[in-house]
Amino acid sequence: MEKKEVGFSSKLGFILAAAGSAVGLGNIWRFPHLAAKYGGGTFLMVYLILVVTFGFTLMLTEIVIGRKTRKSVLFAFKELHPKWGFLGILAAIVPVIILPYYCVIGGWVTKYTAVYLTGGAKAAAESDYFNSFTSTTVEPLIWMMVFLVLTFVIVLMGVQKGIEKASKVIMPILLVFSIFLLVYVLMQPGATEGIRYYFQFDMDKLSKEAVFAAMGQMFYSMSLGMGIMITYGAHLNEKEDAESTVRSIELFDTGIAFLYGLIIISAVFVFSSDIDTTLSSGPKLMFITLPKVFEGMKGGALIGGLFFFLVLFAALTSSISIMETIVMWVQEKFHMGRTKACILVGVYGAVAAIPSSLGFGVLKNVKPLGYGLLDFFDYVSNSLIMPVVAFLTCVFIGYVMKPKNFIKDIKPEGKFKSEKLYVVMIKYLAPLFTLIILVTNIIG
Repeated sequence: MEKKEVGFSSKLGFILAAAGSAVGLGNIWRFPHLAAKYGGGTFLMVYLILVVTFGFTLMLTEIVIGRKTRKSVLFAFKELHPKWGFLGILAAIVPVIILPYYCVIGGWVTKYTAVYLTGGAKAAAESDYFNSFTSTTVEPLIWMMVFLVLTFVIVLMGVQKGIEKASKVIMPILLVFSIFLLVYVLMQPGATEGIRYYFQFDMDKLSKEAVFAAMGQMFYSMSLGMGIMITYGAHLNEKEDAESTVRSIELFDTGIAFLYGLIIISAVFVFSSDIDTTLSSGPKLMFITLPKVFEGMKGGALIGGLFFFLVLFAALTSSISIMETIVMWVQEKFHMGRTKACILVGVYGAVAAIPSSLGFGVLKNVKPLGYGLLDFFDYVSNSLIMPVVAFLTCVFIGYVMKPKNFIKDIKPEGKFKSEKLYVVMIKYLAPLFTLIILVTNIIG
């Protein structure tokens, strides 16, 4: 019989683990792309305002739900109100959909890391390298398995010995190496133009599209509406100040996003001959465009290797949180130990990842709703279910539980500094924002 799982040993361990969940691929490629597209400083300002209001409210709510119930996302809402158990089921579906395709992308990152570290930088910069790799059948699956096994091993070791310990190592290394990469890029001739572009504030570029884009990025970047923060919250000591904890997570997550926006945009200005095309390349930026940028650098192979090594770390901390969320509810639902639950979830992840991986090769013509398979799973989980979960969570706390009853669990001792902001956000603005995200995703 396995011992009952213990929680995080320290506030720092929790913050680094939760921040690691939030810091993922979206911070490193999607944030810089959106910042460049929607006016640099204008986008940064909008994003920051949303993070400290909307993002803060939802993350705090989810963490406190987990801490109050000490249940997985599958059972947390039912623990609070018997008639709202359906919301836990809906939220539990999200990581189940995300884990397989996220491991496929994680496999790509693992592949590129290995390529750069073994002297293949020149080959990786070729225009057809990425498409040739992803369109094959076997190799992407092998790299997916490597990434999945790394995730599995850390989750199998448990919260303290696995997730917390890994986060305490990975996150500081990610931060230190990222700062090193930033210093290197900013020392290059022409970097000041990138800095100016990144921070320049232009009111003419303040549009509803920019606000919607910032809202969506913030929502996904902070791991909201997918049960992760409820899962981690269930392991948080009840004596810890949840409010300051969430502020620390926000700072870390947003800081990394801002940092990589500056790194990538400055690097593009320094090393790319076609700045507009490079910055607008979207998802292709990481795997197709940046290798070309690295090729033009002095020491580009080393810098490219460091970059993909850091991206691998970021992807790994996110996949760990996704798998842990599933493992926890599987343990509760089927009354099994961590080892069996991890094996079950690991096997599921490996099998379920196959269609997403083959969607770029033999299954490329299978396009539900016009999307490739990986993009379809991403659309269903991120663009549809997650906003619905977040909206219903706001309704549940704002109108069923009532904020005044819930706030006492946020900070049992002392004053809740952001109480007025929280009440307004959870009852009125946060539900409105999540509906806007959902409608925009559907009609967009």
